[in-house]
Amino acid sequence: MRLSRLRLSNFRNLVELDLELPLGVSVYFGQNAQGKTALVEAVYLLAIARSFRAENERELVNFEAARAGGMALVEGLVEDDGPEVSGSVAAGRQRVIIGYRASPSNAASGPGYRVHKEIRVNRMRRTAGSLVGLVHAVLFSVLDIGLVQGPPSARRRFLDILISQADPLYLQGLQRYQRVLQQRNRLLRLRREGRARPDEMEFWDDELVREGAWLTWRRHEVMGVLAPACVRHHRDLGEPGEALTLRYRPSVPLSGDAAGMAASYYESLRAVAGRERATAATAAGPHRDDFAIVVNGVDMGAFASRGQARTLALALRLAEAETLSAARGSGPLLLLDDALSEMDAVRRRRVLEKAAQYPQVLITTTDAEQVSGFFGRRASYFRVSGGGIAPCALFGGD
Repeated sequence: MRLSRLRLSNFRNLVELDLELPLGVSVYFGQNAQGKTALVEAVYLLAIARSFRAENERELVNFEAARAGGMALVEGLVEDDGPEVSGSVAAGRQRVIIGYRASPSNAASGPGYRVHKEIRVNRMRRTAGSLVGLVHAVLFSVLDIGLVQGPPSARRRFLDILISQADPLYLQGLQRYQRVLQQRNRLLRLRREGRARPDEMEFWDDELVREGAWLTWRRHEVMGVLAPACVRHHRDLGEPGEALTLRYRPSVPLSGDAAGMAASYYESLRAVAGRERATAATAAGPHRDDFAIVVNGVDMGAFASRGQARTLALALRLAEAETLSAARGSGPLLLLDDALSEMDAVRRRRVLEKAAQYPQVLITTTDAEQVSGFFGRRASYFRVSGGGIAPCALFGGD
């Protein structure tokens, strides 16, 4: 799989861009606030159908264009000669367009406009869920420290994105679970207000168990592949003598196999019934899962230094790429957004050596010499300035 061309219109500060993306490593360098992260954001948007950093999709539309009622477009040409993954969009050449149309808003607060998103693949309308898996990508970001020191939701999202790109059925199950969870929480609130009978919970309990038990088991299976890969990469990147362990912490205890999970799930629901009546919120299920990152017996979520957290996050991302490669039969697109900035020379070289094994890698940096010194003429280089991106000749390295 490769992304051969990217076209952007009114996407943040990238007003007009038509860029051919080469295979191998391409390096995008320039000062901050010039458009490097916006470029990576647009590419990753094609993979997971949502921004990794925007709180609201209004942020993605160039402000001047939005005020004029214009559109933002992200268009990618995807070429995939690999085997088709069950349930995914077929292999071959695919033209993907994600559009955001701005229109006036009557809200009393906010920027004065709202946006409507539309996704098309080869001119056919698609849902966000059906897009995920067409472009499989792994993003290394300065925000990744949150995978170690952030809340459990960050680690759940990490697992969900990985498994959804590898297995379209997982994303469908996750979406069903979220709908069931929403309905069950609504019923819990009605019960607390005396507007629903206790026996009305039975149907939603059954639905929650059916969807949730399968999701928990799939996470368990993937952690069985992800954890040893993460340990190997951390051994290369971490300090000598550091022993890493990843421990999956489902809120419902694992039990035998996927079928046996149902009984464990019902038992967990009975155990938290009193808490659910008090809080009117579902207290057991995949939405409360986590995994622990432990080094030499110490939970890094609470005690990691900033340097340790960055190294652990890199190991997680490299393990994500390896796990996704095994599931899809081909390497994902790697996106390194200023991920090398706080690394010493030894770790930086090791990360670049690992990244170079993948067929297509995009690296953004403010210091191109850190990358060109390793890749030399084996990489393509682009200068990013004022929302424009232009190829440039090699200025150093091998």
